[in-house]
Amino acid sequence: MSKKVQKLVFDEEEVTNHKNRCVKSVETKSDQGYFNTYSHFAIHHEMLTDKVRTESYRDALLMNSHIFNDCIMLDVGCGTGILSMFAAKSGCKQVISVDQSDIIYHAMDIVRENNLTKIVKLKKGRLEDIDLDVDKVDAIVSEWMGYFLLFEGMLDSVIYARDHYLKPEGKLLPNKCTISLVGSGDTKRYIDLVDYWSNVYGFKMSCMKAEVVREPSIEFCNAQDLVTSVAEIQSFDLYKVTTDCVNFSAPFSLKVKRSGSLTAIIGYFDVFFDDLDNPVHFSTGPHATPTHWKQTVFSLSEPISITEGEEESHIQQKLFENLIKLNPFFYSGEIVSGTLVCRRHVKDIRGLIVTIRIKDFSQVYYLD
Repeated sequence: MSKKVQKLVFDEEEVTNHKNRCVKSVETKSDQGYFNTYSHFAIHHEMLTDKVRTESYRDALLMNSHIFNDCIMLDVGCGTGILSMFAAKSGCKQVISVDQSDIIYHAMDIVRENNLTKIVKLKKGRLEDIDLDVDKVDAIVSEWMGYFLLFEGMLDSVIYARDHYLKPEGKLLPNKCTISLVGSGDTKRYIDLVDYWSNVYGFKMSCMKAEVVREPSIEFCNAQDLVTSVAEIQSFDLYKVTTDCVNFSAPFSLKVKRSGSLTAIIGYFDVFFDDLDNPVHFSTGPHATPTHWKQTVFSLSEPISITEGEEESHIQQKLFENLIKLNPFFYSGEIVSGTLVCRRHVKDIRGLIVTIRIKDFSQVYYLD
């Protein structure tokens, strides 16, 4: 068996072995560190001042108030309670707001300050461990997305809420998310971050390159540095996904838009509230208005030389597509293709391990 095939089999085994792992399977005590990070005010200020994020939720609720009038809504991971208060203003007769973080004590004060205590009922605890005092809810709202969409594992709690509390015809906000990739040719960033270790005050520290590359960077990327087309690699229908959705293998194909060097693969996600009468959508990509999620940058250990090709004919395009099907690591002067494998972190239930393969390049990245 070749090393490439062995690696593919190993990845599939890794994915299979961790299918049943989710937040519910972890004791609350051992999960407390995650919630403690949300007890600090700075993170809530960062999220609230993200207008793209906060106003998208506001618009989805208030522009569709006729749908939520007189309903019971569940807010999973309510934080300061901003989404719960939007829900109350949309006409909900009751909003059940759950959070395990100590920030909920301040949310209680905020709800009281805004005279919404008769509508918004706050409960401290992890959703999987508490009693909501209702059998079913009409809608679930949650801002659960983490870096590269799936980091933090909060989607597990939304899935639990959906399966245990949502009415058959109930609404999920948001209802769909996608993950996309795009290639970056930011050579200055590569020199400053990766190649820097080749010569540090006259000393070689090349061994540090591996440590730098293995950890994806969360940063704003300049759209001018993008050198390929965008490829959507995964779509998540929140009405159907299971907690195993974090484990996937996705081929991708990026068309070269500009000759030069491919130095990193950039990951980002889009969020959709599109099963409403007045749909709402926002993107965290480098082409869109910046959000607090920024983008997830997977740096390559060595740049890949790429060449912009001429516009292909229909026949050429079909040929490329067939070659990609035969060899997922196909690379030509016009197309860079590979595979991204995502799986739940072996040791950290809320972390991710991402493997990217392009031609002879293969790198494992850890979001933990």
